[in-house]
Amino acid sequence: MSQCVLICDDDPVQRRLLTETIKRFGYKTKAAASGDEALSILESSAGGNISILLLDLVMPQMDGMEVLERLRQSANQPPVIVQTAHGSMETAIKAMQAGAADFVIKPVSPERLEVSLKNALKIDLLEVEIKRIKRKTTGQMTFSDLIIKSPNINRIVDLGKRAASSNIPVLIEGESGVGKEMIARAIQGESERAGKPFVTVNCGAIPENLVESILFGHEKGAFTGAVAKRDGKFVEAHGGTLFLDEVGELPLEAQVKLLRALQEGEVDPVGGKRPVKVDIRIISATNQDMIKQVQDGKFREDLYYRLNVFPVMIPPMRERVKDIPDLARHFISRFALEEGKKINGISAKAMELLQRYPWPGNVRQMENAVFRAVVLADQPELGINEFPQIAAHVEGFEAQVPPAPKAVQARPVYEGPAMIGEDSSAPNTINMARGASDIGDKDQIGIPILTDGGDVRPLEEVEADMIRLALGRYHGRMTEIAKKLGIGRSTLYRKMREFGLEANA
Repeated sequence: MSQCVLICDDDPVQRRLLTETIKRFGYKTKAAASGDEALSILESSAGGNISILLLDLVMPQMDGMEVLERLRQSANQPPVIVQTAHGSMETAIKAMQAGAADFVIKPVSPERLEVSLKNALKIDLLEVEIKRIKRKTTGQMTFSDLIIKSPNINRIVDLGKRAASSNIPVLIEGESGVGKEMIARAIQGESERAGKPFVTVNCGAIPENLVESILFGHEKGAFTGAVAKRDGKFVEAHGGTLFLDEVGELPLEAQVKLLRALQEGEVDPVGGKRPVKVDIRIISATNQDMIKQVQDGKFREDLYYRLNVFPVMIPPMRERVKDIPDLARHFISRFALEEGKKINGISAKAMELLQRYPWPGNVRQMENAVFRAVVLADQPELGINEFPQIAAHVEGFEAQVPPAPKAVQARPVYEGPAMIGEDSSAPNTINMARGASDIGDKDQIGIPILTDGGDVRPLEEVEADMIRLALGRYHGRMTEIAKKLGIGRSTLYRKMREFGLEANA
């Protein structure tokens, strides 16, 4: 972990004790002897590195409650854990109403403090993610919502904010997966068009014969299959922003019509009788060398200069190492919530692994790697073992991949009665070998459905045996196991947790 905890306490002995304790948890620390000093740190450039504030309520001059009131006026306040030696229910309620995430009584035990820190950080990450999703869907995402800390990308933020203050066409360049669309959304969110439509067009995914119809729309009956009138992407984006992703993939014929639409501020729907006026802001993106595309005759020079009025180049992940810890924690909290997994964070060694990997696929590759790690995880903290594919490419790291679970021992097919009695004819095993190509008739596998006393076994026990058998038979391949059992992967993982089978998965 690389989160930093700001400790605010007027007692120097308490500050030293808390500093040493919190450092053992794996966090960085910073100390303040008063409320004024804590606020000064949070309002300075170093404040962006503070992940959580541990605040003493009873202090001379400015007390903890006043600090909380001041922090409520800040847009980017860190979560706050308040502590006091004079604890009461009334004090706790007031502190929580003022915005505190948790309340602890001095002297707090290390175990209680560690749990409080982890919970406060986890809740803060989830709240930030929810707010980010809401702003993204409403077209109000800004640069403060982006996970950006590397010095070499601060220039990008400055350029983006300048571009947002006008209606100038922007061309965002960068490798695939660096987050070009996020920058485009932030530019709109910082502009006067915030909250208006943000329409994305993947120019490389449009069939060549449908480019004109998709971009500019068509009238009913304009061509075979045009059974109804359709507004194009330009009209959909009216009043807002049209984001042309991978614009270098547009065919030359479509480039001519795009150039005219940009110059005239109007589009001609296919089969339409008159042009349609549109008010849009154009932001383009590409992962290609556009100058070379122009020189090779694959992209019109006049259109290139029309789009490339305000160029923005986004650096790849290998040049943004300082962004990796925050991105990793962001993806962990998001996927842990989606998958219903209780994951508190990532180990320092695993974080070092992520920072040393070059990430050729950039942020998109990292997102997928963390998703896989969260699915694989059976511990509350992600470690190197959850990133085997990454560890294989970084010298000095080795992931210990757990062995495939042992196959279920074959049981002979039952040939006698199900329970005591001459008329009993129900089998006491379920034959699992029908249709199997790798098991002969003499080695059929069975799962008992009756106990030794002749009673029907509980359904949960039979289900657990079925899952154990499938784990061994399909060598731990979870997608295939879920498919063969006829259940979803999330259901499979849930049942494995219920039956205590996680360790063998």
